[in-house]
Amino acid sequence: MSETAQTGRSSDIPAPPLFGTKSIAEVLSSSAAALGLPGFTNQLQLPSSQRVCVVLADGLGRSLLKQKTSHTPFLRSVLAGGQGNVPRWIDSAFPSTTAASLASLGTGLPAGQHGMVGYDVLDPAQDKVVNLLGNWDSQVDPATWQPNATVFERVASEVDVVTVSLPQFGNSPMTQAALRGSRFVGGTTLHARTAAAAEAMSGGGRSLMYFYLNELDKAGHRYGCQSDRWEHQLEELDSTVKRLSATLPAGTTILLTGDHGMLDVPESQRIDYSAEESLVAGVRHTAGEPRMVHLYLEPDATDSHRDALLAAWRKRFGERIWAFTRDQAVEAGLFGAVRPEVAPRIGDVMIAARDTLALYDTRRVRPAALEVVGQHGSLTKTEREVPLLCFAAAGRKGKRG
Repeated sequence: MSETAQTGRSSDIPAPPLFGTKSIAEVLSSSAAALGLPGFTNQLQLPSSQRVCVVLADGLGRSLLKQKTSHTPFLRSVLAGGQGNVPRWIDSAFPSTTAASLASLGTGLPAGQHGMVGYDVLDPAQDKVVNLLGNWDSQVDPATWQPNATVFERVASEVDVVTVSLPQFGNSPMTQAALRGSRFVGGTTLHARTAAAAEAMSGGGRSLMYFYLNELDKAGHRYGCQSDRWEHQLEELDSTVKRLSATLPAGTTILLTGDHGMLDVPESQRIDYSAEESLVAGVRHTAGEPRMVHLYLEPDATDSHRDALLAAWRKRFGERIWAFTRDQAVEAGLFGAVRPEVAPRIGDVMIAARDTLALYDTRRVRPAALEVVGQHGSLTKTEREVPLLCFAAAGRKGKRG
């Protein structure tokens, strides 16, 4: 029986990310192909190169970059220069959040394969919600949770593979799960990271570099992506990429992309859904993001319990949300192909925000969580579409020795 026949309306789930052709999962794999390494396909049609530097700006969405071009003179000049057949934007993973997208970047796989299906999700083995980003559960082994070989692991024997990031991420569980296999170089400031990148890539051999910036995302969460603070960090990003272009070896392919976009949610629309009994009836665990909620039912729940929960959410929020089941999400391809071990980590019912709405279970999140302004995680274009800028580094100016 169809969804429409069961509920009287279509779930209207948006199209899935463009896995395999035009998503964040193709960035490192296409980079490896552009370096001439076997076993990879250059889906993004990147130019052949001896060196590739992938710059990941956490929280940089396509629509935000288009809105704020007055703050990015260098990136504006890059866009004006063209980039051949390389697409100017790609899809993030689903959910449009850091854990899922960075794991797709690192492995070249959708979330249904790598298993990082949200900010926090159910660990079925513990019957417990676990965090997959900064507060990793001590009982979860990163290499078991995400067992697939990363792109870095696959190419490290043939090219120099370097990660340049904040020192605290050097051996974090998130790095072990999603981005393991590279030589790590830490730098606390943006200037320190660009200097470290130039030094790390100064050798003569082939090189693949991952360069991570999180300052934009932090400013967006705290102050909003329409704030002066966010615009200042965007200007700092522009300057950082300009310095990279000037200091990396001439001809190095630089790719700039993001892991998700962002939008601001007003305080009045940050809603505690746990205060409404019908929205948590029969729910054993809640997880996910405020804009992409996972609801896990009690073990003895029936299809009628699930359908009643869906109906309650649709009655409460109407067209402000997409509400669908795990099976519908999998059938729609939102997670790509899903491994059997990964399926139980996905909510029985999923609630994705369609407009400026954030949804909280205050029984399990700290009050400070409701102070977050910039949000992401859902299926809107603002959250899921990220830029892909491709250009060649100008190289260091001055005398050659």
